[in-house]
Amino acid sequence: MRVLTEKLIFKDYDFKLEIMRFILKFIRNTVITLAVIYGLLFALTTYAHYPEPISAIRLGLAPASKTPLLMPSHEFAPASKPISLPTGIEVMPKVDYQGNNIAFNDFLKITKTNAFLVIRNGMLTYQYYNDGFSESSKLPSYSVAKTMTSLMIGKLIADGKISESDHFVDFFPELKNNTDFDKVTIRDLLDMQGGVLVSDNYPTGPSGWGVAIAQMYATTDTMWFIKNNRKMAEAPGTKADYRSVDSQMLGMIIRKVTGEKVSDYFSKNIWQKVGAKYPGTWNVDRVGGQEKTFCCFNATAIDYAKVGLMLLNNGYVGSERVVSADWMKRLRTPVVKLDRDWGYGAQIWHPYPDIMMMMGLHGQYVYVDPATRTVIVKSSDVPTGKEDEAAVASVLNQISKLRS
Repeated sequence: MRVLTEKLIFKDYDFKLEIMRFILKFIRNTVITLAVIYGLLFALTTYAHYPEPISAIRLGLAPASKTPLLMPSHEFAPASKPISLPTGIEVMPKVDYQGNNIAFNDFLKITKTNAFLVIRNGMLTYQYYNDGFSESSKLPSYSVAKTMTSLMIGKLIADGKISESDHFVDFFPELKNNTDFDKVTIRDLLDMQGGVLVSDNYPTGPSGWGVAIAQMYATTDTMWFIKNNRKMAEAPGTKADYRSVDSQMLGMIIRKVTGEKVSDYFSKNIWQKVGAKYPGTWNVDRVGGQEKTFCCFNATAIDYAKVGLMLLNNGYVGSERVVSADWMKRLRTPVVKLDRDWGYGAQIWHPYPDIMMMMGLHGQYVYVDPATRTVIVKSSDVPTGKEDEAAVASVLNQISKLRS
């Protein structure tokens, strides 16, 4: 009986040992497999000039408000003499949104709003910040950055450094390829008529990370991206089609002509002059590299509003003209019709007559209504594909007309 018991104990021990060996072997093989997969992904992302795999996945899955911290950036300081706005109290009424008359707070929640400001006649009359956000929170611009880029192009034109008739390849002769790409002008790029075949069909998940617009967003080498995306959808200047690559090419021109970081040039000529209260950042392909000027400008809601106020005041901040009269006329004048049959020109939208509106993916807006002396800023976290820009613009229009 004792011998039998010992045999059973040894068998039980051997069984447990085999189980342990199996588990250790499984863990070892899993670790090796994951390491191989990571190595392959790392090689793939390096070849495609993407961030390393974990960073790329985090970037692809993050909500809009978290992206500024997930890419390298260049920071620029607040104004040496920040401008403070007087404040008032305004109670918002119900608004018509998507066919329903709803409470304004419901509109803010439905549209995933993180910040909402209203400035009337230079006075901050309404401000809302979602939980976790405050006046000092840096908020992503997405395509609101396109108008910031336009302001710099206007400055370079006013200073005689460039002209709208200049070709992109005049600044980058190494990118000539003897196709219609060589004919793309600054004017074409400003009005979304560049014709370069990089569509704005943003992906909604990891399966879309190979789409060209996603590559441009995540790239660690903007020049490499443009060099490898010079195919043309149509001849430049022949068709208007909203393509962010046009704005990125403008940013490359700014850097080449000025010989400095785009963010530094912007800071000197716009940010400091509007009296920004907080520092801003501009995400770049890599530290010391090229700003992603089609997107990726990050600032506080109140400082976005100050850029809007400058446009409201015809390019002036106080008695100082910051944007030339000619460029203000350019910004106020729609040149083409794009999505929703809205006017567009010089990197800014015109959803209604005499309205200038900066607009970015995931629900970012700076709405400027000169007739009512109103500027509205809205920053949001709307998931890709869930935006209803026309319905939101309608609400912004309702708010701007409240006191007209």
